Amino acid sequence: MKVSNIFAYLVTLLIGFEATAQESTIPDSTTNFNPNFHFQLTSVSQYHFAMNAPYTGNNSLGKGDESASTLTATIFWGTKLWKGAGLYINPEVAGGSGISSAKGIAAFTNGEAFRVGDPEPKIYVARMFLKQIINLDDTQEYIGSGPNEVYKSRAKEYLMVVVGKFSIADYFDNNAYSHDPRSQFLNWGLMSNGAWDYPANVRGYTWGVVLEYGNEKYKVRGATTLVPKDANGNDLDLNVGQANSSVIEFEKPIQLAKRSGKIRLLGFYTQARMGNYNLSVQLNPAAPDITSTRLYSRSKYGFGINLEQEIGNGIGLFARASWNDGKNETWAFTEIDRSASAGLGFQGERWKRKNDYAGVATVVSTLSPEHSRYLASGGYGFIVGDGSLNEGAECVTELFYRANIFSDSFYATANYQFVVNPGFNKDRGPAHVVGLRVHIEF
Repeated sequence: MKVSNIFAYLVTLLIGFEATAQESTIPDSTTNFNPNFHFQLTSVSQYHFAMNAPYTGNNSLGKGDESASTLTATIFWGTKLWKGAGLYINPEVAGGSGISSAKGIAAFTNGEAFRVGDPEPKIYVARMFLKQIINLDDTQEYIGSGPNEVYKSRAKEYLMVVVGKFSIADYFDNNAYSHDPRSQFLNWGLMSNGAWDYPANVRGYTWGVVLEYGNEKYKVRGATTLVPKDANGNDLDLNVGQANSSVIEFEKPIQLAKRSGKIRLLGFYTQARMGNYNLSVQLNPAAPDITSTRLYSRSKYGFGINLEQEIGNGIGLFARASWNDGKNETWAFTEIDRSASAGLGFQGERWKRKNDYAGVATVVSTLSPEHSRYLASGGYGFIVGDGSLNEGAECVTELFYRANIFSDSFYATANYQFVVNPGFNKDRGPAHVVGLRVHIEF
């Protein structure tokens, strides 16, 4: 079934359902087992205009006019168990493809696109986890009743444990102004720290454990998770002694001119059956193949910094910077070894459209020397590789306007991205990508 047909069917169904849907009124009681239910549907269509490209490789962004669409639909179901505990299950359907099969741009233009090969819609369980909140004092703060949150409040000092299948981005590298490609910036390099090769299967999920401690002054969280068997693969590696990823993050509220903000510091270490860039070039200088050098002894480590800051009424600033050692191949997210991004978000209340939102941001990404040498020698990763390389920093600027169409549940977003040196190659581009995102939630 075509993505467009599924989208039309679901929109018709949901318009009728949304008319009677109400916000959850489940009391915040540990004895109430009624389920918490939310839903989202997001469709993204993008068009890439023809660009300059004197040569093209296996992983290049196409040089001609091209369009592509993606669709995801997710059910967020959760229920209370014993005191402070909740069980969550999220069935999801995803289909379609990014432009050029989500290849050729390291900071790719569609955060809803996966490199799964087959564009036909697939149904799978995105998340299935147990979350336990342990309140450590008698104070309470409101945390809402959104997706995957059956408790509306918790103590200001608390301990949280999550065990199961989830997206690591649900808990780490968050930012109020740029983190969710379904409602904010679409670009991969803007929704997360680009050089954090965060552990996930091809659709963005993994199994693991998250532990978080929080109080009024700071939060600290850590996690250990599974990684894929192969780079960007769907199957996770159960050889956990030699294949795993750990991450730790420190978060602190800050004040600037009496306006609120947050700063987050992140570090990660990943072990997997990775290939080595230098060794692959040594073995075959004319056509290096990273997959021929894979060993379990390989690792990747790095860090990131993440800032969010309110700078005016309805105006927020965000900035991120990240780095990884870049000696062994990228394993899960995208082929970026150094990244810096910054942008602004504007709430529509400034122009009397309180549910509208607009943003502008830029991300600049570069490679490690080892990674650059490998691509210049004709090597390929899983997202970039033109068969040759005239290296330059990849720079993407994104602008969007999200309009609330009706109710508080239906949004349409116009999006434009300008890509300089796609795939880190000064010989190709620039590329212009326009898009339309439709999002339904309740």
